[in-house]
Amino acid sequence: MIIERRKIFYIISLILILPGLASLFINGLNLGIDFKGGSIVQVRMAADVTAPEVREALIPVGLDASEVQRSADNTYYIRSHELDQEQTRALLNALESKFGEVELLSAESVGATIGRELSLNALLALGIGLALMLVYISFRFEWTFGVAAVLALVHNVLVVVGAFSIFQWEINTFFIASILTVVGFSINDTIVVFDRVRENLRGSRRPDYLNLLNKSILQVINRSINTVLTATLVLVALLLLGGATLKYFVAAMLIGFVVGAYTSICIASSLWYEIKKAA
Repeated sequence: MIIERRKIFYIISLILILPGLASLFINGLNLGIDFKGGSIVQVRMAADVTAPEVREALIPVGLDASEVQRSADNTYYIRSHELDQEQTRALLNALESKFGEVELLSAESVGATIGRELSLNALLALGIGLALMLVYISFRFEWTFGVAAVLALVHNVLVVVGAFSIFQWEINTFFIASILTVVGFSINDTIVVFDRVRENLRGSRRPDYLNLLNKSILQVINRSINTVLTATLVLVALLLLGGATLKYFVAAMLIGFVVGAYTSICIASSLWYEIKKAA
């Protein structure tokens, strides 16, 4: 059964988490300009081009790694490391030589101070979210469910952040949005499992928690697998067809959703069993 194999699941989780933690201490995170500062250039072009074509045009001036977002009326936002006036002019010249007329709408810099503030706000938002979930789940169920659910969420976040550190994928505001989405998806899946556990607990004077957990998980496992499989198919399609701008955003959610399904079934329930035994 499932709970009897919880030590195997703990080992798997350590294998997933520890390399990421080691990479965080050694390599850190590859922070984008939203966090470490940089420049945002807004241009309007006469030609109708795509964001990948704009990035390709910036290769001669060494800005092909820039983040390009297209807006209405052939307007583009180009985010890169901090540029001086000469580099901004070189950027415009590269676009003009490739696409013709280019109008500079704005060019501004994002300081590192703002980046630090954004980092703190992101951590604060995640911390407040986890705290509120702990309070809510403890109120609706009991404190043991709340603690197990939040620990499982921390597990998911560590796996995603660790993967981004290992592969040095860029961390930007899209990443924060993806982490919060993963947290919301994972807690929903965990609540489904715990709600079935609570239902099966009713009427049991001296419940056998081991068998009760296994029974509850088997009752909802098809639902959990089907839900994550459906979401995964959409995310894979976005990863393949969504373009470079969405690549890391989708990758974070893809990792988080798959690990979240595993955590809800194998880790959250096992943690609740351990806490219930010790309480």
